[in-house]
Amino acid sequence: MGSGSGGAGCSHLSVRAACSALSLLFSLFQVVHAHKPHFMALHCQEFGGKNYEASMSHVDKFVKELLSSDAMKDYNRARVYLDENYKSQEHFTALGSFYFLHESLKNIYQFDFKAKKYKKVTGKEIYSDTLESTPMLEKEKFPQDYFPECKWSRKGFIRTRWCITDCAFDLVNIHLFHDASNLIAWETSPSVYSGIRHKALGYVLDRIIDQRFEKVSYFVFGDFNFRLDAKAVVETLCAKATMQTIRAADTNEVVKLIFRESDNDRKVMLQLEKKLFDYFNQDVFRDNNGTALLEFDRELSVFKDRLYELDISFPPSYPYSEDSSQGRQYMNTRCPAWCDRILMSHSAKELILKSENDEKIVIYDHIGPNVCMGDHKPVFLSFRIAAGAGKPIANVHKCCVVQ
Repeated sequence: MGSGSGGAGCSHLSVRAACSALSLLFSLFQVVHAHKPHFMALHCQEFGGKNYEASMSHVDKFVKELLSSDAMKDYNRARVYLDENYKSQEHFTALGSFYFLHESLKNIYQFDFKAKKYKKVTGKEIYSDTLESTPMLEKEKFPQDYFPECKWSRKGFIRTRWCITDCAFDLVNIHLFHDASNLIAWETSPSVYSGIRHKALGYVLDRIIDQRFEKVSYFVFGDFNFRLDAKAVVETLCAKATMQTIRAADTNEVVKLIFRESDNDRKVMLQLEKKLFDYFNQDVFRDNNGTALLEFDRELSVFKDRLYELDISFPPSYPYSEDSSQGRQYMNTRCPAWCDRILMSHSAKELILKSENDEKIVIYDHIGPNVCMGDHKPVFLSFRIAAGAGKPIANVHKCCVVQ
């Protein structure tokens, strides 16, 4: 990003195994080649995957490959922040934030949150293990009581601040809480899990605009784990079905719901369990990029006064099959949803350069539509920033005179 220069933000990149990491890199480099960003921000969640203790060697290989690749040779400055200290229950978030600056981009500054001043970005630096002592970012893990069902949640956020040609902005890498049970998510509208995500995202937004630092525009991107309104989706998909409830013999707890067509030999349409969402026709999630289901994507509406998102024109980003031969197939574990998003403050929306002709210079899309790279598809936003766009924001020009 910068004066007349391209920028790209990307999320969710989940590095879990050697083969998916290589597929991911190949798809990422294709996007870099196509859009040629001058400033690139890459936000990863679940870095190392759920079996991070065994997978951290894949992370090291991924980072090395990314920094040394021929596709990235024109990016002569980089900052990499990897939260790899999985032994720290109190702090570990499994987040990874990468920032790449093209050689043509001049006078780039990054904010030091401890010294409260901007510092010029030079060279390539990698920060890993514990990030608590790094003054160039803020990192927090959400309190355990936000999601008591999960005995050790890794959810949290990392924030960095940048200044490019008088334009200052925050970039926030975020990972919010998932739905622990399809059956519980189905009980209410909105679900109890939606309320938990609402609380966590509200905490992050309050945190990044509090009184400790000057307010600037911000972009928040990562795995929000936003889900479709499960109750409304099921009632719509199975409007003409009859429901059978199956309970555990010992506890009488509901363990499975089966929805059958009223006629047509009572064909099973949907089976719902704690970690099963088996709908008979996956095409509904893929046809026309699943846009018919966007009416059930409601979690962001609570924040419409604080956050803006470009129109979604790509299929739900989760949960994709992890079978390398099934890059377009969804798993039947969860209802497909747009978990991975790139959101921004309303002031950040005003920074984005609008096209004066028919050229499409703002692109919001997903990466690797046919490629298996884990259960999430990364999404990206490519745009240009108008020259001097940040100047209306109070005092951000100060970043250009500090050292």
